[in-house]
Amino acid sequence: MTALAPDASSLRAAHGLSGRWLESGARDGVLWGECRGSGKGSYLACVDTSGPAYKCSCPSRKFPCKHALGLMLRWADGHLGRADMPSAVHDWVAARAARAARAAGAAPSSGAPGSGAASSGAAETGGGETGGGETGGTGTGGTGTGGTGTGGTGTGGTGTGGTADPAAARRRAEQRSERVAGGMTELRRWLDDQVEQGLAGTQRAGYAPFETMAARLVDAQAPGAAGAVRRMGAIAGIGPHWADRLLAEMALLRLLTDGHDRLDSLDPGLAATVRARIGFPVTREQVLAGPRVRDDWLVLGEVITEDGPLLARRTWLHGTATGRFALLLAFAAPGRQWETEAVPGTAVDAELCFYPGAPALRAVIADRRATAGAPPPPAAAQPFRAALAAWSAALAAEPWRRDMPVLLAGAVPTADGWLVDRHGDALPLAPGHREPWWLLAAAGGAPVTVAAEWSPEGLAPLAAWVRGRYVRATGRVPDPRPAATPPELPPELLATALVGTGRRTADTGSVRVGDRRLSLATAGGSDGVTVPPTGSAGPASLLAAAGAAVVYRRAGVSPASGRRPVSRAPDETAAPLPSPASARLVRILEGGVPGGSAATHEILAQWLALAARHGGRVPPESLPALLDTGRRQSAVRPAIARVGGRRAGWLAAMQPPWQWLLAEEPGAPAADDPAVWETGTGGERLAYLRRLRARDPAAARELIDDAWAGESAGERERLVTVLGDGLSTDDEPLLERALDDRRKEVREAALDLLRALPGSAVCHRMGERARTAVRLERRSVGRDRLVVEPPTDLDAGLRRDGVTAQPPRGAGISAWLLEEIVAGTPLEIWTDDVGRDPAGVLALARGHDWEAPLLHGWARAAVTQRAPSWAAALVAHDARRNTVGLREAVRWELHLVLPPDELAAVAADFLRRADHLANRLLAVHRGVWPEELATTVVETVAQRARADRHSWQLAELCRAAALGLPSAYAPVVQRLADQLGQESAEPSRVRPVAELAGTLTFRHEMHLEFE
Repeated sequence: MTALAPDASSLRAAHGLSGRWLESGARDGVLWGECRGSGKGSYLACVDTSGPAYKCSCPSRKFPCKHALGLMLRWADGHLGRADMPSAVHDWVAARAARAARAAGAAPSSGAPGSGAASSGAAETGGGETGGGETGGTGTGGTGTGGTGTGGTGTGGTGTGGTADPAAARRRAEQRSERVAGGMTELRRWLDDQVEQGLAGTQRAGYAPFETMAARLVDAQAPGAAGAVRRMGAIAGIGPHWADRLLAEMALLRLLTDGHDRLDSLDPGLAATVRARIGFPVTREQVLAGPRVRDDWLVLGEVITEDGPLLARRTWLHGTATGRFALLLAFAAPGRQWETEAVPGTAVDAELCFYPGAPALRAVIADRRATAGAPPPPAAAQPFRAALAAWSAALAAEPWRRDMPVLLAGAVPTADGWLVDRHGDALPLAPGHREPWWLLAAAGGAPVTVAAEWSPEGLAPLAAWVRGRYVRATGRVPDPRPAATPPELPPELLATALVGTGRRTADTGSVRVGDRRLSLATAGGSDGVTVPPTGSAGPASLLAAAGAAVVYRRAGVSPASGRRPVSRAPDETAAPLPSPASARLVRILEGGVPGGSAATHEILAQWLALAARHGGRVPPESLPALLDTGRRQSAVRPAIARVGGRRAGWLAAMQPPWQWLLAEEPGAPAADDPAVWETGTGGERLAYLRRLRARDPAAARELIDDAWAGESAGERERLVTVLGDGLSTDDEPLLERALDDRRKEVREAALDLLRALPGSAVCHRMGERARTAVRLERRSVGRDRLVVEPPTDLDAGLRRDGVTAQPPRGAGISAWLLEEIVAGTPLEIWTDDVGRDPAGVLALARGHDWEAPLLHGWARAAVTQRAPSWAAALVAHDARRNTVGLREAVRWELHLVLPPDELAAVAADFLRRADHLANRLLAVHRGVWPEELATTVVETVAQRARADRHSWQLAELCRAAALGLPSAYAPVVQRLADQLGQESAEPSRVRPVAELAGTLTFRHEMHLEFE
């Protein structure tokens, strides 16, 4: 029994019900029992042990609930009573048997208890109603979906929602209506009490009073109203204008109670909306029995939000012929796969059935005929003012609406979170959508058609059509800026509600909303909702006035004016990249890479390198993600700049975190116009300077010299790097000047060039210091030895030439100064002065007291000066026994200096010896692996997959090979994975090899798309 519990808390609660069972019984494997609830009511639970299947009249969304669990525990302990089977349990068993018979293609059975009609694990909940089908509920967080939501949808039953006994069903419906009526009466009284006592008290009381009232409404089987009360509890005392928002929600909920009182006299559509908002269920079968509307339904977009413990998905459709909107609503637990009903950006030829409501928006697909992959943009897009008029009409029909789909024509974003149409009318974007970089990137500031959800908070875009192409909007993002939404209610009403109508009176005969005064002199109306008498000072009158004011304000919203759209992006000059390659980039950015996020960064870098070599520009909608990537990873910035096109620079100029792009050289050829040097971006100036440097080095050097004093530190560093193109002794005076710069980055850039310049003064000074500190003593007897006399002080000259006073932990100042001097000395000085090759020089230091600083100095010099012969000698020396080992960071940098063939040979040797450093060495091997290394890796993978005791070593090797092994080896690795599967190898060994094959195939296809 305990294994059936959904969680530990449910099991604990089930054990705690032992003394609350009023009656119970069992017959033919069916258990039933009535358990006293926390309030005055009780819950009827029943279990079919042949499934097992469960049903309970409680509102819990867990299955089995604590009552069903408690019933099974009593049965296991032998404590069930001898009560007769209630008619509701008999009906449930009969309905399950009938469904099972229909599913099996046989005639329904007599419905005897214990027939086991449901499949294993079936569950049916929903406050006394059978669990199949979709029913009304709490709504989706106040999103205005017609009040149809999760409360009462059932959690797994597949039945029809009906019953074998119409009389019993009618009795249950009457009982539910009575419970709901009692709950709504209590809700009205509670709302009036809150306003009479003053909303200021709710801030002190906290969430508890709201939860208590919501629980009472759940017991009354009004889950929609309960959800509204819980949402109010999350408003009280929280955020700006909380009292205004709370009073507005209370007023609308009070209006709902009035609508419930007059259900019989309301228009059928409005009556259905009121019932749905309260939480009365409507089954899917009832909806499908209604009229059908056939059309080509354009799928505008979808939004996924949290709805309690579930996720709610809203998919909006628009009929091309009927011109009406439709909403497909679905729910799923976190982590569960969504059922694909309609794909955004496509068109579905289908018949829809609509749930009753005013207006009727929520629908189900009754019959799907065909799906079009790339339909044209919607022709029914409207100017902003016309779209708001449709919103006003919808709000007049259903005052509780929170949102409405809109199709906006000619929309262009502004720089401050608005959309503007061709007439200059502007609508605000909702919080979380105020920076529509996806739209700016895709459209470049051109007018486009936008689909969105409109609510009092603003527009939440769903998608746009750019040059006939569907572009999905990005989801809601955290907005650090506080919402600037002004209060909606008149100040006099709000002030009275805060202190309470028991302490202060307000004239509710007319209220001022914006610049107009709304008269409430007449009571009643065509919609059947009554406004209390004019001038009444009670809480009911104030809530009615507040409800009228908030609906009037929301319905009467009009577009703003005076908002300026962004300027148009410059026209592109580069051709787009091949379509397959662009599609793969989108896939990479969306995380669709084999190997997960660990491989995504490296594969994206490889894709960018291929694209930069091929030439062209990326699809514009990928630019925000690429610019964010460049902000985090500086290594890919040059490639992004080359393939971003002119629109990337246009976007970067508007977003400070992306302005790193402006410092990179663009992919388009730099103009030869000297004005670029004066007015261009940092990247454009750098590109111009490099072209000038290539044809006239002296003129480029003169430009740098003239501009030096007025440039920022970052620009001075970049200007210094340009001198590396065609570096000569003529550049030395300018570089020596840079050694005295106040910024460390500029000094280091100049020092790197001076050390690479043969015969420079820096090289001469460091060589003299090295000769003073280290000299060769030649002996006639015995071997020659090095005499070392390191400096003891860090003087100003050493500081200027790049020697720092920050030794590693454990190193003395003399040892560190010796290492720094050796690292900055040209390596040819040692071979020339000693008369030996690098290996011979290293042999002199073996066993010396100063061996460690000498070896590390030579290693750093080899890395800086890119000396492969020294690097090879140092790697071989480091592998010898009884030598001072290099620091790990220095050792790996040294490997990168080795020629590719030598590095591959070292890595292959490590793999053959099963050295634990082999995988690390593979990770630092950049570029294409030579054939020897690639073959050794594949052979090692095969050997470890069949014989290695530790599967983690195989997985580690496969992860390294996935990014470095030539992609042409994909078929070879795939055959190996197939062979392992046929040999019935352990899954932990087959899986890494199969993932390796998948990644290699992905990279191989990526290369082919550029060819």
